[in-house]
Amino acid sequence: MNPQAKLISSTSLLLGTAVTISSNHWVMAWTGLEINTLAILPLISKSHHPRAIEASTKYFLIQATASTLLLFSSTINAWFTGQWDITQLTHPASCLLLTIAISMKLGLVPFHFWFPEVLQGSSLPTNLLLTTIMKLPPTTLLFMTAPSLNPTLLSLMAIASAALGGWMGLNQTQIRKVLAFSSISHLGWMTIILIYNPKLTLLTFYLYSLTTATIFLTLSHTNTLKLTTMMTAWSKFPPLTATLMLVLLSLAGLPPLTGFLPKWLIIQELTKQELTTTATIIALLSLLGLFFYLRLAYCATITLPPNSANHMKQWQTNKSISPLTSTLTTLSIMLLPLSPMILAIP
Repeated sequence: MNPQAKLISSTSLLLGTAVTISSNHWVMAWTGLEINTLAILPLISKSHHPRAIEASTKYFLIQATASTLLLFSSTINAWFTGQWDITQLTHPASCLLLTIAISMKLGLVPFHFWFPEVLQGSSLPTNLLLTTIMKLPPTTLLFMTAPSLNPTLLSLMAIASAALGGWMGLNQTQIRKVLAFSSISHLGWMTIILIYNPKLTLLTFYLYSLTTATIFLTLSHTNTLKLTTMMTAWSKFPPLTATLMLVLLSLAGLPPLTGFLPKWLIIQELTKQELTTTATIIALLSLLGLFFYLRLAYCATITLPPNSANHMKQWQTNKSISPLTSTLTTLSIMLLPLSPMILAIP
């Protein structure tokens, strides 16, 4: 990709995110989302492969539809209340339309169909952007409008996302699709606590982004896209592949790793709100995701594939591991002892 075009796309991506998360007016928030969408499209389609072009087309259509719904929602609210302020969303129809629009942007069930296909057609660095930075502006809008949204509808969508994300990830052999369904499942955890403790939603998003960024950077270093290639990745970066197992278990939420913290706090908060049944259901649904995380961890650590490999093994190379990957790996695994310090931040 042309360096100038890459610089413009990256700058526009940061600009669009900054505009949306710092705006109080619906039109400014919509403008930031549109800048984000237009900035990421060249990065998705840069390989010029038919699958990448298909992914960029699907992404554009979904995001344009969601942005239109969001602008329509804010216009209805302004028509009936005279308010363009994001925090003053009070009209019921506007709240429903906004929930649908943000769900489409994030990939929540039942608006999730585009997300695995787009990730499968994109490169690993682009997947990193799609699962972390691109989800920050819609999550921020959800955070700002949380008091106005319907808790029953959000809970149903969250439980459906946790269930489908775990269920659909069971039979996948493409790692990008597994991580796409993992993202849908984690979105369910973020959404279910949004009404009761919005700050916990942001904490969950930050820790999920940290862990997912570590996994995508590791996969990019080892050039791993399928389970079969993950089984032989140990020959290139043995220490990195060993720590990848721990990062995957952290994403699954196993103690004493970092990923256990948000799930622990969410279940605790749901119990405090006397939603024990909801907490039990979503905790049981997380076991579905745990199964394919364990399968990925197993494939990342065995030294030989269980059957004959159809490709040559690549022996250890001279490529060095970036300090960013090492730092993120350490944080993804060992941040749980610092949780009292994290929770003390206002």
